[in-house]
Amino acid sequence: MKTIGLLGGMSWESTQSYYKTINESVKVKLGGLHSAKVALYSVNFAEIEERQHQGKWDETAEILSDAALSVEKGGADFLLICTNTMHKVAPQIEEKLSIPLLHIADTTAEKLIESSVKTVGLLGTAFTMEQNFYKGRLTDKFGIDVVVPEQEDRQTVHNIIYQELCKGEIKESSRQSYISIIDKLKESGAEAVILGCTEIALLVQQQHTDVPLFDTTAIHAEAAVQMALSEI
Repeated sequence: MKTIGLLGGMSWESTQSYYKTINESVKVKLGGLHSAKVALYSVNFAEIEERQHQGKWDETAEILSDAALSVEKGGADFLLICTNTMHKVAPQIEEKLSIPLLHIADTTAEKLIESSVKTVGLLGTAFTMEQNFYKGRLTDKFGIDVVVPEQEDRQTVHNIIYQELCKGEIKESSRQSYISIIDKLKESGAEAVILGCTEIALLVQQQHTDVPLFDTTAIHAEAAVQMALSEI
C-alpha cells in the first residue's frame, strides 16, 4: 500500500471528510483492521484565506509548497491538495515536489466522462467559478463545457462557503439557496453539477436534488485509494 499525502486544513471541516472517506474505502476494499497509510499536513486556514482575498497567491503558493514538502518528507508517495480553490497554485506546488500530484479537476473530469456528461455546472468559491485554473482545465484538457451561476448567485455560493461551511455551520436556508442555484444551472444547460468546493457536500447531497451531483471531495478521496492500492 502506498502512503497517501494530504495537504489539508482548507478547511479542516472538509479535510476530516477526506480522512474518513479514504479510511472507510480501504476498510471496504481490504477488510479486517486495514486502514490507509496517510501523511497529513493541516495548515492554518486563516493564513491562506486572508491572502486569497488579498490576491496574494504567490504567498499562498509558498506556504503550501513548504507544507507539501513536509508531507513528502513524511513518507508520502503522492499528494492530494484537499481543496479545489488552492489548485490555482498547483503548478507552483508540483514543481517543488518529486512525488506525483493527484489533481482534483482531473479525477472529477474522469468521472464526468464516465457518465457521458458534456456540459456541467460548477459551484465553488468565487475564485474557482470565475477564474480559469479549474474550469479551463476541464474544457481544455477534457473537452467538458462548464456553466457557472450568475454574479449574484456566485456571491451567495461564495459567502455561504466562507461564512458558514468553513465554520461547520449547516443551515437549511443556505441549502435551499444552493438547490435553487443548482436548478438554474440545469435550466442553463448543465447535465450535472460539480460540487467544486470541498465543503459543499457538507450542505448539499444527492438526496436534495434530482440533478446529478459530482462531489469532488469523495471523488478525489476515492481516486487516492485506487492509486494507493494500485500495486495490490
